[in-house]
Order: sequence, then C-alpha cells, then structure tokens
Amino acid sequence: MSRYVALGSSMAAGPGIGPRAPGSPRAAGRSARNYPHLVADALGLDLVDVTYSGATTAHVLTESQRGVPPQIRALDGSESLVTVTIGGNDAGYVPMLFAAGLPRLLRAVPVLGGRLRELLDPSARYVALAEVGAALIEVGREIRRRAPKATVLFVDYLTLVPATGDAPPLRPADLALGRHIAETLRQLTADAAQATGCGLVRAADASREHHAWSAHPWTTRFGFPVPGRPAPLHPNADGMRAVADLVIAEVSR
Repeated sequence: MSRYVALGSSMAAGPGIGPRAPGSPRAAGRSARNYPHLVADALGLDLVDVTYSGATTAHVLTESQRGVPPQIRALDGSESLVTVTIGGNDAGYVPMLFAAGLPRLLRAVPVLGGRLRELLDPSARYVALAEVGAALIEVGREIRRRAPKATVLFVDYLTLVPATGDAPPLRPADLALGRHIAETLRQLTADAAQATGCGLVRAADASREHHAWSAHPWTTRFGFPVPGRPAPLHPNADGMRAVADLVIAEVSR
C-alpha cells in the first residue's frame, strides 16, 4: 500500500469533526474524517497523519509542538503522496478573526487586551505576512528533498468570510483585514507551489460561494467552541469532504 503523509495545521486536522482520529493527541484536534483520512480511504493509501491544530511552518520544519517532533520528520522517502496546509497561524489568520468577534471591551483588559489589539493591528499582520512566503517555499523545498518520489500538494485554505457584505459580529474594518490576509495566503501558497515544483489544490477558489455565512457553508462562523461540533472559523464536515474531492481530483489527473 502506498504511503501518504499529511502535514499541516487545524485547517487540515479538522478539530471538532467527530470522531477523533484513533490514538491521536487530543490537543491535535485531528479528526478521523478530515480530508487526509477521506483521501486515504478513497485512494487506498497508508496514511500517516501528523496534522496538528495550532501548527506553524516552524512546527512543520524545525520546532516541536507540545512534545511532538517537527512534522517533516514523518517523511522517510517512500511516500507517494504528501499534502500540506500551513501558513495561516504564522500570519495569525484565524486568531485575528476570532479576536475580531469578541466584545470590544476585552481589548482594554490587561495582558489579554494587548494580545487582542496586536492581532487586530493591520501593521502587525502585514509584518507577519511578509515572512510567510519564504517560509512556505522552505516547506515545499524540504518536503521535495525528503520525499523525492512523492506527489507533493499544497492545499490552501477554505474561504471563511464573504468577499463582500457583512459577516456579523465581525466589523467592516476587521473583515477587510481578514479578507486581505486570506487573499495574501492564497497567493503566497500558489507562489510557493510554483517555486518548488509542487502541485496546488485551490480550496480557496472552490469555496468562495461556500463561506461560513453562506447558505451552504463549508466552514463555521465565529462562536465559542462546543464539544462535539466543528471548531469555530474552521472547516465543517462538508468542507472536509469538498477538499478531499479536490485532492483526489488533483491526484487522479
């Protein structure tokens, strides 16, 4: 059976989409119905899923996360497929949107308020985004080096917010910043795939009409986590199925 390694953050792990992947760390938020599992089941692949909620490009490449080795170490060179969804946490994408949904008065609370204001500061987000492109290219290069025989696919982020209009409780200025981060991540991921000879699964484009505030969402709206439900501002089960179908179509081309 061909080996498939899935790398990435919560957008690949699928926190809150039951059931939890057997044997996975609870903190990883790794679902047995995330897109890597659905792809592996459909294609008959031997899956090694090391996706982990909160992961950054550094956690893929060099840094331990909650005692777990860097994700890249899961590669042994025998892989036929590698997917990676990463970069959003480097830019503070979902944390920024979550901060935007919280009551404004929390921004005055000591310590917490400073973190919220930093997440919502466009200048701080632009600085963070400026470093993501090079990090994504390094991810692509290192995967290609360690898995030279594999099909390597960058899978970008499902669309969370509408391109126009409102998305309560998010305010217009915060929505505009969220849209900018999302579009920049989409472009940087595409650029990294091209620069490193990797494939690209365009989940962002495919999901523009399925944002969290749409009639048929593939992602969830702002809210507080509820056990047994998909995490706020993350893929739902329909979104994971849609991304899996996109990956399968790309692999099968």
